[in-house]
Amino acid sequence: MTTRPPVRTRILDAAALLFYTEGIRAVSADRIIAAAETTKVTFYRYFRTKEELVVAYLQAQSKRTRAAAENLSPDPCTGLLELAEAMGVETCIPGFRGCPFINAAAEYPDPRSPIRAVVLEHRQWLHAEVSGRLAQLGAQDPDSLADQLLMLRDGAMVHGYVADPASVSTALINGGRAILGSLVP
Repeated sequence: MTTRPPVRTRILDAAALLFYTEGIRAVSADRIIAAAETTKVTFYRYFRTKEELVVAYLQAQSKRTRAAAENLSPDPCTGLLELAEAMGVETCIPGFRGCPFINAAAEYPDPRSPIRAVVLEHRQWLHAEVSGRLAQLGAQDPDSLADQLLMLRDGAMVHGYVADPASVSTALINGGRAILGSLVP
């Protein structure tokens, strides 16, 4: 006999799948409740609003990304290359629909929204991760270079969704090397 995951986990898992595949605003709380096999009362006990659920969904996505980043090589150059390769692999996964943070930001344009706050926090973490590695490589202006690399990454995520996912990894690495110039051997 297998045990079912806790209700909160089932709700988050159902929301994550539906939000990512169909869009956040397109998915009703009733659809999530049905997919999680729970009741409205139980759903609202864990998440008083859909907005709270979206925040929890994005926080879980960020936590998963941060945990994966802990496995990157401590060597700054190798770690950046591994990050680019991982993003390229991600775009080739069946059902890839772009970056969940970019998607959420597009659906919630109000910069005061708690959802945008989670998106911003995640992007600040990612920027610091890249900028820190660039500083270790001796970059003159690691923050500016990190901005450029993250713009390239954002474009790669969109390209992987709307065009050719198979070309993303190579293009991202080559574009990153062009931006970094002499910093990347």
